[in-house]
Amino acid sequence: MIIKKKVAIVYDWIDKWGGVERVLLALHSMFPKASLFTSCYDADKAKWARNIDIVPSFINRLPFIRSNRLLSFFLYPLAFESFDFSHYDIVISVSSSFAKSIITKPGTLHICYLLTPTRYLWIYPENYISSSLRLIFSPILNQIKEWDKIASNRPDKFISISKLVSKRSFKTYQKKTDVIYPPFDTTYWKNIKIDLHKSFTTNTFKLPKNFFLVVSRLEPYKKIDLLVKTFTKVKKNLIIVGKGSQLQRIKSYSGNTIQFLQDLSDKELAFLYQHAEATIMPQEEDFGYVAVEAQFMGCPVISYSKSGVSEIIAQNKTGIFFHKQSVQSIRKVLERFDQISYNLKRASVQYGEEISKKFDFSNFQNKLHVLIQNL
Repeated sequence: MIIKKKVAIVYDWIDKWGGVERVLLALHSMFPKASLFTSCYDADKAKWARNIDIVPSFINRLPFIRSNRLLSFFLYPLAFESFDFSHYDIVISVSSSFAKSIITKPGTLHICYLLTPTRYLWIYPENYISSSLRLIFSPILNQIKEWDKIASNRPDKFISISKLVSKRSFKTYQKKTDVIYPPFDTTYWKNIKIDLHKSFTTNTFKLPKNFFLVVSRLEPYKKIDLLVKTFTKVKKNLIIVGKGSQLQRIKSYSGNTIQFLQDLSDKELAFLYQHAEATIMPQEEDFGYVAVEAQFMGCPVISYSKSGVSEIIAQNKTGIFFHKQSVQSIRKVLERFDQISYNLKRASVQYGEEISKKFDFSNFQNKLHVLIQNL
C-alpha cells in the first residue's frame, strides 16, 4: 500500500542509537522522501541518520545549550513550534518529550507515535532533574507542564507504543490511544541468526561461564546500578553492553564479576544473546526492544513486572518477572531462575522466535497504513 502524499517525520532529538532510532529508520523506509525534523542533531553520535534529510531547529546553532539537555529543556517548546509544516500532507511525530507540540495547519494530518508522556515532567521526574533543581525551577516546570498538556491537543491522532504507554497517556493527557507495537525486522535478525555460527567463537569476547546480560543505555532511570550491586554481592557473572552518563559511577563499585562492553554490532550482540543465561531488564521500559531481540535469539528475559516488557515475553516460557526494583527482589528472581533455567532456556529457544514475530515490521507497516487511510 503506497501513500502518495508529502510526509514529514519529527523526533525529539537525534544524538544516539537505540530502540527508538530503529523505529525512525522503519518509518523512513516507509516514507523514503520524508525529511526528519528535530530539535538538535549530532551527526557523530547518530551515524545511522547520515543518509536522511535532517532538519534541526535553531538549538543546533547554539553548541553550549545543545550539549546540555537541561539548559535546552526550556527552549524545546519554542524549537518545535518554530517549524513550518504548511507544505506537508502528513506529519508523524515520534515523541517522549516535545516533538508532539509542533503546529500544523488544519489540512495537515498530525499523527503522534507516543513513546511516553514527557519523561522529564510526568514519568519519575526525580530520575532526570534533581530535587534541588526541581525546587528552584518549580514555577517554570509547572508552566511547562501546563503547556505540555495544551500541546497534547495538537496531534489529530495518538498511537502508543504499548498498552502501558496508552494507560499513561490517558492518565496524563486524558487521551485514549490505539496501540501499534514498534517494528522488529525479523528478516534481518533471522539472517544474523543463520550466519552467526560462521562469525564468532566463544573466545571472541573471552566470555565468562554462565553469564547474564544487560543491553542498555547507562542512565539513572535504567536502574543498572541495582544489577551491579546485586551481581557483585552474589558473585555472578554479568556483561553490561552500553554507555551513558552513569558509566564511570557504576564502574566505581563494580566487582570483578562485572564486564563492560560498548559499540557492538548487531551480530556481536546476537552472539551474546545466544550464549547468555538470560537478559535482565530492571527498568520500567515503555516497550523494551531489547526483550524482542533477546527472545528472538532464544535468550530468556528477566524483567521488572511493571515494564512494557510484560507485553513482549511469555511468562514462564520465554521469561520471568520480579516485582520490586530492589537488590533483594533481584536476588530472589535469580534464585528462582537457577531452579527453572534448564526448562526456561529450552522453551526460549523453541518458542522465542515465533513469539517475537508478532512485532514484525510488516505488521507495523500495515497497521499504520490502514490507520492513515481511515483518518
